[in-house]
Amino acid sequence: MFYHLILPLKEYVSYFRLFQYISFRSAFAALTALLLVLIFGGLVIRWLQRLKLGEQIRNLGPESHKTKAGTPTMGGILILGAVIISMAFWGNFSNHYLIVLIIATVILGGLGFIDDYIKAVKKKKDGVNPKGKLIVQIVTAFAVSAVIYFYPSSTKDATTLYVPFINQAVLDLGFYWLVFAVIVIIGSSNAVNLTDGLDGLATGTVGIVAATLGIMTFLTGNIKIADYLGIPYIAHSAELTVFLAALTGALIGFLWFNSNPATVFMGDTGSLALGGIIGIVAVMIKKEIFLFIVGGIFVMEALSVIIQVGSFKLRKKRVFKMAPIHHHFELSGWPEQKVVTRMWIIGVILAILGLASLKIL
Repeated sequence: MFYHLILPLKEYVSYFRLFQYISFRSAFAALTALLLVLIFGGLVIRWLQRLKLGEQIRNLGPESHKTKAGTPTMGGILILGAVIISMAFWGNFSNHYLIVLIIATVILGGLGFIDDYIKAVKKKKDGVNPKGKLIVQIVTAFAVSAVIYFYPSSTKDATTLYVPFINQAVLDLGFYWLVFAVIVIIGSSNAVNLTDGLDGLATGTVGIVAATLGIMTFLTGNIKIADYLGIPYIAHSAELTVFLAALTGALIGFLWFNSNPATVFMGDTGSLALGGIIGIVAVMIKKEIFLFIVGGIFVMEALSVIIQVGSFKLRKKRVFKMAPIHHHFELSGWPEQKVVTRMWIIGVILAILGLASLKIL
């Protein structure tokens, strides 16, 4: 909004021409979101404490987690609020991809908020009815995918599938791409939700993925660079870089409060929305398989739950000491901080591997 007020003034003040550049607005979007979280973080945490919106800790978890009971949750409000306010200053709202992403973020964040509220206030451990939660996720994911399908922003067909290290489409899914896109978005949203179990784990890993996708949206949105790298050019994707920069800044700021020992948790308010965001962006820029690589931590966490549940139902035996897998490592004797740090390191390695898939000449 601020962008639309300032840019016309470039004819009178040459400095305002900087607002045309994605790099300039991305940098300030990140800084704005970071400062908003740092400045208002303490106030939000005290507000959540007054409302007694504390985390409920499972009895089956590691003993060390019992001390976290009562720690304010719903910290995702802080992250998402900072991102949206930052975008109000630096975002180009004539970009329909950006509008769709923001709307989906609000919906998924709202779903997570209701889930957290039911758990914290109503004291119902299961939160929102699982079927109801899934329906909202499916409708949201389908709506986003339908916009991309019917209003593509690419020189290539929206339904084509690209694989890292191969500089051309490998398959045209046709109408079935809609189903594939919905699965990617929902899977990403729920995988991040499962990952959010240790102080700073989801915050840091999502931050790494968001920064990596931010690089990809910038490259994908530049027709010359996209052609040189052999990746599909997506006309409106560059503007998503500003959003992802704001998200990265907000997550860095949130780590100030969420690092061990955490004084606030993002809750489902944050995790469902953050997972949805990276899934939606990956679908928008045709990097669905790329996300599978750079978001490998989330894939590992989700697979550990699937394997654990499947093994117990079929064999009445557990594969892991506890799922998701980060709890398995804890129960194996790894300190929480070491589990988180090692997951971050793996996340960085996966991000580098993903970026290495680009055509470098």
